[in-house]
Amino acid sequence: MPGRRRCRRVGNPPSFTSFGPAAAGSATEPEEAILSVDEFEAVRLKDLEGLDQNECAAMMEISQPTFHRLVVCARRKIADALTHGKTIKIEGGNYRF
Repeated sequence: MPGRRRCRRVGNPPSFTSFGPAAAGSATEPEEAILSVDEFEAVRLKDLEGLDQNECAAMMEISQPTFHRLVVCARRKIADALTHGKTIKIEGGNYRF
């Protein structure tokens, strides 16, 4: 049985919460890939800020393996959205500022 999910520390809320493909005359709305706020923060710290995983985990107040799982899950969702033309929405998750 998994333990209780710890609240992840996030520096600031995302400035933008939705990214999507440019409208190309399609009558249907593209599918969505939902990225949680804590997954967004993990990718921001690791890929944008270029920090070490241990530093990132300490900043988010979670373990390094948990941080790694967040990054892997977030990158998979981002790759899926970019490959299949989905809208990326940032919402939800277990976090605090």
